[in-house]
Amino acid sequence: MITREMPGARRVCVLARGGAPAPWEPPSFPGRPGPSLTTCAAFLLLATGCALHVRHGLVAELRRSREIAGATQRVLLRPLPGRMDGLAVAAAQLSASRGAAVGGDLYEAVTTAYGVRVVIGDVRGHGLAALGAAAAVLGSFREAAHDEPDPAGVLRRMERSLERHLRERARAEPPSARPQGPRSPVAEEFVTVLLLQIAADGTVQALNCGHPWPYRLDPAPVSVPPGPPASRTVRPLAGGETLPPLGVLPLPPDLRSRPCGELGPGEVLVLYTDGAEDARDRRGRFFPLRGVLAQAPAPTPARLVAGVHAALLRHTRGRLTDDVTLLVLRNDRGGRGGRP
Repeated sequence: MITREMPGARRVCVLARGGAPAPWEPPSFPGRPGPSLTTCAAFLLLATGCALHVRHGLVAELRRSREIAGATQRVLLRPLPGRMDGLAVAAAQLSASRGAAVGGDLYEAVTTAYGVRVVIGDVRGHGLAALGAAAAVLGSFREAAHDEPDPAGVLRRMERSLERHLRERARAEPPSARPQGPRSPVAEEFVTVLLLQIAADGTVQALNCGHPWPYRLDPAPVSVPPGPPASRTVRPLAGGETLPPLGVLPLPPDLRSRPCGELGPGEVLVLYTDGAEDARDRRGRFFPLRGVLAQAPAPTPARLVAGVHAALLRHTRGRLTDDVTLLVLRNDRGGRGGRP
């Protein structure tokens, strides 16, 4: 008998003496798939289970990361009170990174025996390195603002805290990750800072280390309906000399705060980071922050911040390239009421 392979995995048996060919097939059992199909199904179920397990792990890790980021934001950039010593206050940040809660911007305002002291700044870069520098600067400000009688003393302590943070960061890095010279990451770390003091009589003093000067808004004019809202006068706060950012050059030995006039009843100060005026639309046009402030009819600092952020997102279509922080203060002293 001769046996040979035929197409279709059939074996044909031929009798040597002219017998008729008789096809033969492997036996099959109803309801039981072949071994190949069973193996494929098992592997498919195993791969699906692994993929679901990995996906659930990533979702849980992302949820934990967002919770940690939210807790970090509440500690680092804690919410400001709506009113501080007769000033209505509001602040908020827009992050350029989708899903990020904390960027490279920093701000704080505290009531002290010397007046309301405010700081806003921008750390070079993003990520954990920027977060550590911001924490060092804000931590020193929160302590020194109550202790130092002059804003210059507050700024010096912020500088020392930043220097100490950068030294400790450099020592913590392994030698292979510590390039020396001007290309060292630590050598390139700096923070822009604007420090303001608003005394009880409205007198404003300032120290500026490489940060944009704030805008001063006159009291909101009264609009007569049904006409359009009346525009308000917007002027940069004149503060004199601008020093280099902290971390670039040492502060001068004869450092003194600069008088910037007075913040009268109903007047508003708008502090911001450079991401606001540097934001562009698809045609490359910069965001007209000054013009938006002039037309903003917002009756409270909180609504002013929300209105500017909304206009900024419309201008960029939600595509920010840098973090944007606004901090607004309105003088409600002198018999002018109002709720923040």
